[in-house]
Amino acid sequence: MPAVLCVDVGSTFTKAVLVGPDGALLGRASHPTTVATDVMDGVDAVRAELGGQAAAETLVCSSAGGGLQLAVVGYEREVTAEAGYRVGLSAGARVVHVTAGPMTGPDVAALRAARPDLVLLVGGTDGGNADVLVHNARRYARARVGAPVVVAGNAQAAAAVTAELDATGRRHLVTANVLPSIGAVAPEGARSAIREVFLEHVIGGKGLSRDRGFADLVRAPTPDAVLRGVEVLAQVRGQDVLVVDVGGATTDVYSVLTPQGEDATIRREVVGTVWHARTVEADLGMRWNAGGVVDAAARERLPLSPATEAWATGVTAEPGRVATTGPEWAAEESLARAAVTIAARRHGRPAGPGERPRPLADVGLVVGSGGVLRHAPAGMAEAVLGATLADHGGGWRVPDGADAVVDRDYVLFAVGLLAPRHPVAARALAGSLVGSG
Repeated sequence: MPAVLCVDVGSTFTKAVLVGPDGALLGRASHPTTVATDVMDGVDAVRAELGGQAAAETLVCSSAGGGLQLAVVGYEREVTAEAGYRVGLSAGARVVHVTAGPMTGPDVAALRAARPDLVLLVGGTDGGNADVLVHNARRYARARVGAPVVVAGNAQAAAAVTAELDATGRRHLVTANVLPSIGAVAPEGARSAIREVFLEHVIGGKGLSRDRGFADLVRAPTPDAVLRGVEVLAQVRGQDVLVVDVGGATTDVYSVLTPQGEDATIRREVVGTVWHARTVEADLGMRWNAGGVVDAAARERLPLSPATEAWATGVTAEPGRVATTGPEWAAEESLARAAVTIAARRHGRPAGPGERPRPLADVGLVVGSGGVLRHAPAGMAEAVLGATLADHGGGWRVPDGADAVVDRDYVLFAVGLLAPRHPVAARALAGSLVGSG
């Protein structure tokens, strides 16, 4: 293959890497995302910086314009709706609304107010209750909400649900049930369908670009591309992998696990474990939500110094501010340490009463990502990850003896973009990250 340009159009920055046919990293570039004009301006800027037309192919993922905003409509809040919520996150969505049970008029109004880009309609195990799923399809088909629908509920109700949605011309895609039986979450079908609907119906409608060129380049929501990259990394490594990506507004945690022993055969939870998972901590950010880190640290009994709290207040008011002095970097490190540790705790702890912690003890590789870790002074990123791996009192199963690396070149998203079309290059690029620790 010729060189491929992989681009992540983020809400703040558009980041790109140029990857050679052997998976070698040939260059990287960054430019402020040009949402105010046309996002293709930023894509063209990073393309020019990396050699103009040197790449024969451009692959893009995007979280600009709010990314993929998903609403979940399920049968029971603690069962199918919860399964839909977990699967939605693993598909790279920002879940903006969850409702359960037969939808009423107020439920429809609340769904409309959430303004989702896409609705995930779930309900019932295969062969189980179908009435609520069909009822909700009927209500949604007649609601004044324009978002397309992915149906991933009781397989026996698929024909009836399709008939309800077809009756009003609703754009929809039917896929396999996210919860075919109690304790067995099956995210693959819904994840693929969500990606397909995002590309066909959502990304082009966000008004990010004036022509069709941008929509034709986009292959996935950014978090979905990253999770796919983590999956490739886990294959290359031959071990479970945990990734913590700390950003300005949120901290995302990804884990790709292989169930072993009783985890592979015994189902104790009603919903079950999503083994390739993503969680999003919307209150933990290094800039816009720095105050959320301070509040969460107090609740978690992770004391922060007055200087760190003052720094958090300052960067919340001025998100473009960067650390330049020793004391500022010390405060930045303290804030990052709290964000990463708390996000890892939340990812690893039991999802609900009666459930077990996520089995992270066998994770062999922990990866730190995010601008604060990529651009930190020597030793800081390692100290942040080291503190998280020593968090034995946090109520989660800390990886025992895991290696820790930092995705300094920001390649995981590119690994995920490359994987479907150029799997050999994707594996080689993932291998370079493993070897960089």
